[in-house]
Amino acid sequence: MYAIIKTGGKQYKVAVGDTIFVEKLEGEVGDTVDFTEVLAIVDGEETKFGSAVGEAKVSGEIVKHGLGKKIRIFKYKAKKGYRRRQGHRQPYTRVSITAIG
Repeated sequence: MYAIIKTGGKQYKVAVGDTIFVEKLEGEVGDTVDFTEVLAIVDGEETKFGSAVGEAKVSGEIVKHGLGKKIRIFKYKAKKGYRRRQGHRQPYTRVSITAIG
């Protein structure tokens, strides 16, 4: 059994026991988080999409908050002496999926 959920503007295929990295969520480590925007549920040969999913939700537990790998941004204009270097680390939340229902 697995589900397709949407959070942080992205879609994830999840099953019970999976660990996913999503955009940063509110809450502390150990808190339970519910994903109510469920796009599809596949249970064996039965598949539900859209309004057929109804009030389904996927529950998970926050495992960790952190920062992603650093990316470097470099802006440059030829022949003008303009150079800017900047770094960025995107915050994330690691979630362990506990139930689909």
